[in-house]
Amino acid sequence: MAGPLDVKALDSNNQSPDEGLIEDFGIVDKKAVEQLAEGLISHYLPDLQRSKLALKELTQNQEVLLETLQQEISKFKECNSVLDINMLFSEAKYYHNKLVNVRKEMMMLHDKTSKLKKRALRLQQKRQKEELEREQQREKELEREKQLTAKPAKRT
Repeated sequence: MAGPLDVKALDSNNQSPDEGLIEDFGIVDKKAVEQLAEGLISHYLPDLQRSKLALKELTQNQEVLLETLQQEISKFKECNSVLDINMLFSEAKYYHNKLVNVRKEMMMLHDKTSKLKKRALRLQQKRQKEELEREQQREKELEREKQLTAKPAKRT
């Protein structure tokens, strides 16, 4: 009842399916083994060689892809540096305009201070002139009072 691959029969005999193979090799002819090996190689070798070529081509394509990817990455880095440069130029323009405005404001303040100094000088000169005129007026009044005061006549 048990066939050659019957598991129950193997378990009861404690033999593995490969146990009888070693004795069977003595019966097999070496020429037959060589022919089988050559047939096996001739059958699978073309597929393996095609697979090898396909893998080689795939590897080359991956290398080209990797190189292209690295070039694109470097382009992105260049773009980022160009953006950084553009940002620096924008900042430079902003600060240049700010500097021009500060310069204009300083010139305007300088003009105002110059005008104020001139005005202050004119006012000071005017006050001094007025003070001088008042002083001269007082002196004239004092002189006039002196002349108006009675003087005792000199006896001769």
